[in-house]
Amino acid sequence: MSISQTNYQNRVETAIAQLYEDLPTLFKKDISYDIYRSDILFKDPVNQFQGKLNYRIVFWTLRFHARLFFTEIYFDVHDIQDTAIDIIKVWWTVRGRLRTPWKAEIFFNGDSTYKLDKEGLIYSHQDNWDRTPKTILKQFLPSKEQS
Repeated sequence: MSISQTNYQNRVETAIAQLYEDLPTLFKKDISYDIYRSDILFKDPVNQFQGKLNYRIVFWTLRFHARLFFTEIYFDVHDIQDTAIDIIKVWWTVRGRLRTPWKAEIFFNGDSTYKLDKEGLIYSHQDNWDRTPKTILKQFLPSKEQS
């Protein structure tokens, strides 16, 4: 059973508002999981998980590692748009300073595609990054001028 077009659009708008609220602070506090289906699929260049519990673990792990490895870390949201009736796109940047003697900085851009079902709940979240995971990890190493 599908919800009315008005209710569907309200859920899309609620999801967008929730993403605007949650994403900028995802390294500091937990997000709300009300806009996601229980069988949500998450995929990025290094991980793929299914299920809301695993999705929660992804965000817990991000917060844990942010506190452990970074003195500063930010998730800058540049824009959020519903690019199709069942798709929300988010464009963002991760930037931060590692807890290392050489104060390495991390920086990469990406986008997230959220797919919504007929009830207006997110069932898929896929991240794309502007560089490879290996290139991102190389940012953790001391630069040649620092060594």
